[in-house]
Amino acid sequence: MSSPFDSSIPVLTEVLRDTPPAAAESSSHAAPAHGTERTTAPSAFSHDADPAAAQDAALGSLDAAGWEQLERRLAERILQQLQSRVDFVLEQRIKDSMAEVLNHALLGLTQEIRSGLHSTLNQVVSRAVTQELAHLQARKK
Repeated sequence: MSSPFDSSIPVLTEVLRDTPPAAAESSSHAAPAHGTERTTAPSAFSHDADPAAAQDAALGSLDAAGWEQLERRLAERILQQLQSRVDFVLEQRIKDSMAEVLNHALLGLTQEIRSGLHSTLNQVVSRAVTQELAHLQARKK
């Protein structure tokens, strides 16, 4: 049975796991530039026998400012991941819609050109036949 979720979009626990607590970072509280931040797991996360316990301990030691910074970083990361996915899906849907619209327009244009060409050819042939018959009748006299 297949999962109804897109595996390319991480769940919140994966984002939290990859996000170090604010206490492990530098003391500056300035927001990082959008898209330039790349976080690495602190040593407590990577060397512990139980990373979940280390993460729980690190998260438990956060103060209010640390929680706000963690919330802001999580929101930025999730938005960035969702925006890239939305951009991809939107681009695909626009391409599909444009292909359908262009195909419909092309069919209509082809039909108009065909109709106009048939009409023009009919008029040219009728005029040529009429002129040739008039020329032959003139030669008979």
